[in-house]
Amino acid sequence: MVYRSDNRAPEQMRPVKVAPDFIATAEGAALIEIGNTRVICTASVEESVPSWMRNSGKGWITCEYGMLPRSTLTRTPREAVRGRQGGRTFEIQRLIGRSMRAVVDLEELGERTIWIDCDVIQADGGTRTASITGAFIALGLAMEKLVEAGTLTAAPLRDFVAATSVGIVDGEIMLDLAYEEDSRAEVDMNLVLTGAKRIVEIQGTAEQHPFDETQLRQMMDLARRGIELLVAKQQAVLSKLLLRQ
Repeated sequence: MVYRSDNRAPEQMRPVKVAPDFIATAEGAALIEIGNTRVICTASVEESVPSWMRNSGKGWITCEYGMLPRSTLTRTPREAVRGRQGGRTFEIQRLIGRSMRAVVDLEELGERTIWIDCDVIQADGGTRTASITGAFIALGLAMEKLVEAGTLTAAPLRDFVAATSVGIVDGEIMLDLAYEEDSRAEVDMNLVLTGAKRIVEIQGTAEQHPFDETQLRQMMDLARRGIELLVAKQQAVLSKLLLRQ
């Protein structure tokens, strides 16, 4: 029997909670909690696109990501004070943006930009995957408002998208790693999948011991099961959302 600090089974997700419309001033917003990881996600609509996209007939979706100073066990100075973003922050916000654009018809969105902001208020592992899952909820809520206002005739979304982590800890394949597990994992992997379980991105690293194809398949199968649960949570919140066929 493999011991997990929160007494979960290896294939078990942490509890997932979603509070939609958490920020009243944003077109779309949600607080997502996965275990003790908590992220505020907002989607803001801007009626313009970057200069390099003007007159293209297409819209754009981009993201900013950040962690509050005391989202972690010890205080981390704000990146604005340091004068530049760290490489990790830059990589994560690009990942979130790619994940959203993978399921959006940018031509149907029209020449407007949707800004996704993901702010981690408490971190216990899996902040990037929680951000992706929550970002889609915020995006979907914003799309619903654009349709209700008559700005769009239908939401330009082709599918749902969510993400989770999986890894090998103490020789055991585990789903949804908390920080204590992630920090000592032999293999750490993040998967971003659509509702149809098509792959958007895989990030996998052997920290100590290389893994084989059999273990890779097992980790991917376990991640798919976790993402199926996350998509069901998204669908419950976005029950009015109609996907574009």
